[in-house]
Amino acid sequence: MRMKRAIRAVAFAAGCVALCACAASARPSQSASSTASSASIPAKKPASKRRHHYVRRQPMQKAPAPDRISEIQSALARNGYYQGNANGKWDSSTVAAMQKFQSDHGLDATGKLDALSLQKLGLGSDIAGVSAPRPITPTTTAPPATQMPPAPKPQPSGPAAPVSSNATASASLSVAKPQR
Repeated sequence: MRMKRAIRAVAFAAGCVALCACAASARPSQSASSTASSASIPAKKPASKRRHHYVRRQPMQKAPAPDRISEIQSALARNGYYQGNANGKWDSSTVAAMQKFQSDHGLDATGKLDALSLQKLGLGSDIAGVSAPRPITPTTTAPPATQMPPAPKPQPSGPAAPVSSNATASASLSVAKPQR
Protein backbone atom coordinates (compact mmCIF):
# COMPACT_ATOMS: atom_id res chain seq x y z
CA MET A 1 0.00 0.00 0.00
CA ARG A 2 2.83 2.39 0.88
CA MET A 3 4.62 1.40 -2.24
CA LYS A 4 1.65 2.37 -4.42
CA ARG A 5 1.44 5.77 -2.78
CA ALA A 6 5.13 6.37 -3.32
CA ILE A 7 4.86 5.47 -7.00
CA ARG A 8 1.93 7.79 -7.44
CA ALA A 9 3.77 10.65 -5.73
CA VAL A 10 6.82 10.16 -7.96
CA ALA A 11 4.65 9.99 -11.09
CA PHE A 12 2.83 13.15 -10.09
CA ALA A 13 6.09 15.01 -9.45
CA ALA A 14 7.48 13.87 -12.81
CA GLY A 15 4.34 15.05 -14.55
CA CYS A 16 4.60 18.49 -12.94
CA VAL A 17 8.25 18.84 -13.97
CA ALA A 18 7.42 17.82 -17.54
CA LEU A 19 4.55 20.31 -17.69
CA CYS A 20 6.74 23.15 -16.46
CA ALA A 21 9.43 22.26 -19.00
CA CYS A 22 6.90 22.34 -21.87
CA ALA A 23 5.52 25.68 -20.76
CA ALA A 24 8.99 27.20 -20.49
CA SER A 25 9.99 26.05 -23.96
CA ALA A 26 6.81 27.47 -25.49
CA ARG A 27 7.63 30.98 -24.20
CA PRO A 28 10.20 33.02 -26.11
CA SER A 29 13.43 33.37 -24.23
CA GLN A 30 14.04 36.71 -22.64
CA SER A 31 17.55 37.96 -22.18
CA ALA A 32 18.61 40.56 -19.69
CA SER A 33 18.97 43.19 -22.44
CA SER A 34 15.46 42.70 -23.75
CA THR A 35 14.08 42.90 -20.24
CA ALA A 36 15.86 46.15 -19.59
CA SER A 37 14.72 47.72 -22.85
CA SER A 38 11.12 46.66 -22.36
CA ALA A 39 11.07 48.25 -18.94
CA SER A 40 11.57 51.70 -20.48
CA ILE A 41 8.64 51.28 -22.89
CA PRO A 42 5.31 51.52 -21.14
CA ALA A 43 3.06 48.56 -21.69
CA LYS A 44 -0.11 49.12 -23.69
CA LYS A 45 -3.23 49.26 -21.66
CA PRO A 46 -5.96 46.93 -22.78
CA ALA A 47 -8.60 48.68 -24.80
CA SER A 48 -11.47 49.55 -22.55
CA LYS A 49 -14.99 49.14 -23.70
CA ARG A 50 -16.33 52.61 -24.04
CA ARG A 51 -19.99 53.14 -23.91
CA HIS A 52 -21.35 56.01 -25.87
CA HIS A 53 -24.15 57.79 -24.16
CA TYR A 54 -26.15 59.55 -26.79
CA VAL A 55 -28.50 62.29 -25.80
CA ARG A 56 -31.68 62.08 -27.75
CA ARG A 57 -32.55 65.43 -29.20
CA GLN A 58 -36.02 66.75 -29.14
CA PRO A 59 -37.40 66.97 -32.67
CA MET A 60 -37.39 70.54 -33.80
CA GLN A 61 -39.52 72.12 -36.43
CA LYS A 62 -37.53 72.75 -39.57
CA ALA A 63 -37.61 76.14 -41.19
CA PRO A 64 -39.92 76.40 -44.17
CA ALA A 65 -38.45 76.83 -47.62
CA PRO A 66 -38.37 80.34 -49.09
CA ASP A 67 -41.14 79.40 -51.54
CA ARG A 68 -43.40 78.40 -48.64
CA ILE A 69 -42.58 81.63 -46.76
CA SER A 70 -43.47 83.63 -49.88
CA GLU A 71 -46.78 81.74 -50.05
CA ILE A 72 -47.50 82.57 -46.39
CA GLN A 73 -46.55 86.23 -46.90
CA SER A 74 -48.88 86.42 -49.92
CA ALA A 75 -51.74 84.94 -47.88
CA LEU A 76 -51.10 87.42 -45.07
CA ALA A 77 -51.03 90.26 -47.63
CA ARG A 78 -54.36 89.10 -49.17
CA ASN A 79 -55.93 89.32 -45.73
CA GLY A 80 -54.42 92.78 -45.10
CA TYR A 81 -51.85 91.82 -42.46
CA TYR A 82 -48.60 92.03 -44.44
CA GLN A 83 -47.41 95.06 -46.40
CA GLY A 84 -44.61 94.69 -48.88
CA ASN A 85 -43.42 92.15 -51.38
CA ALA A 86 -43.32 88.45 -50.62
CA ASN A 87 -39.53 88.04 -50.40
CA GLY A 88 -39.35 84.52 -48.91
CA LYS A 89 -37.59 85.68 -45.73
CA TRP A 90 -39.11 85.18 -42.29
CA ASP A 91 -38.24 88.65 -41.04
CA SER A 92 -39.62 90.87 -38.27
CA SER A 93 -42.39 92.32 -40.46
CA THR A 94 -43.58 88.79 -41.29
CA VAL A 95 -43.53 87.81 -37.60
CA ALA A 96 -45.51 90.97 -36.70
CA ALA A 97 -48.05 90.25 -39.45
CA MET A 98 -48.44 86.66 -38.26
CA GLN A 99 -48.89 87.79 -34.64
CA LYS A 100 -51.60 90.25 -35.65
CA PHE A 101 -53.33 87.58 -37.76
CA GLN A 102 -53.18 85.03 -34.92
CA SER A 103 -54.49 87.55 -32.42
CA ASP A 104 -57.44 88.52 -34.64
CA HIS A 105 -58.41 84.88 -35.20
CA GLY A 106 -58.33 83.82 -31.55
CA LEU A 107 -55.07 81.90 -31.77
CA ASP A 108 -52.03 82.07 -29.51
CA ALA A 109 -50.19 85.13 -30.90
CA THR A 110 -46.65 83.75 -30.99
CA GLY A 111 -45.74 84.85 -34.50
CA LYS A 112 -44.60 81.30 -35.19
CA LEU A 113 -46.05 78.98 -37.78
CA ASP A 114 -48.40 76.33 -36.55
CA ALA A 115 -51.00 74.10 -38.12
CA LEU A 116 -54.02 76.14 -37.00
CA SER A 117 -52.55 79.40 -38.29
CA LEU A 118 -51.87 77.87 -41.68
CA GLN A 119 -55.37 76.41 -41.74
CA LYS A 120 -56.93 79.81 -40.99
CA LEU A 121 -54.80 81.33 -43.76
CA GLY A 122 -56.15 78.71 -46.15
CA LEU A 123 -52.76 77.04 -46.56
CA GLY A 124 -53.03 74.13 -44.18
CA SER A 125 -54.86 70.88 -43.83
CA ASP A 126 -58.58 70.79 -43.20
CA ILE A 127 -58.05 68.58 -40.19
CA ALA A 128 -55.17 70.55 -38.62
CA GLY A 129 -55.41 70.74 -34.86
CA VAL A 130 -58.14 68.17 -34.67
CA SER A 131 -57.45 65.31 -32.33
CA ALA A 132 -57.02 61.80 -33.58
CA PRO A 133 -60.26 60.11 -34.54
CA ARG A 134 -61.89 58.20 -31.76
CA PRO A 135 -63.26 54.76 -32.39
CA ILE A 136 -67.00 54.62 -32.77
CA THR A 137 -68.48 52.98 -29.74
CA PRO A 138 -72.02 51.74 -30.10
CA THR A 139 -74.42 53.00 -27.52
CA THR A 140 -74.97 50.31 -25.01
CA THR A 141 -78.65 49.68 -24.70
CA ALA A 142 -79.85 46.73 -22.76
CA PRO A 143 -81.06 44.00 -25.06
CA PRO A 144 -84.72 43.25 -24.68
CA ALA A 145 -85.36 40.69 -22.00
CA THR A 146 -85.91 37.27 -23.42
CA GLN A 147 -89.42 36.26 -22.83
CA MET A 148 -90.27 32.81 -21.71
CA PRO A 149 -92.96 31.12 -23.71
CA PRO A 150 -96.26 31.14 -21.92
CA ALA A 151 -96.74 28.21 -19.63
CA PRO A 152 -99.11 25.62 -21.06
CA LYS A 153 -102.54 25.55 -19.57
CA PRO A 154 -103.09 22.68 -17.17
CA GLN A 155 -105.01 19.95 -18.80
CA PRO A 156 -107.38 17.68 -17.03
CA SER A 157 -105.76 14.43 -16.02
CA GLY A 158 -107.34 11.23 -16.78
CA PRO A 159 -107.17 8.34 -19.13
CA ALA A 160 -108.66 10.29 -22.01
CA ALA A 161 -106.42 13.37 -21.64
CA PRO A 162 -103.79 13.52 -24.36
CA VAL A 163 -100.25 14.29 -23.15
CA SER A 164 -98.47 16.89 -25.25
CA SER A 165 -94.70 17.12 -25.60
CA ASN A 166 -94.73 20.73 -24.23
CA ALA A 167 -96.38 19.62 -21.04
CA THR A 168 -93.81 16.89 -20.55
CA ALA A 169 -90.90 19.27 -21.17
CA SER A 170 -92.20 21.92 -18.82
CA ALA A 171 -92.87 19.33 -16.16
CA SER A 172 -89.29 18.08 -16.38
CA LEU A 173 -87.95 21.64 -16.09
CA SER A 174 -89.88 22.39 -12.96
CA VAL A 175 -88.52 19.41 -11.05
CA ALA A 176 -85.77 20.61 -8.78
CA LYS A 177 -82.91 18.39 -7.77
CA PRO A 178 -82.00 18.33 -4.09
CA GLN A 179 -78.72 20.08 -3.33
CA ARG A 180 -75.99 18.30 -1.44
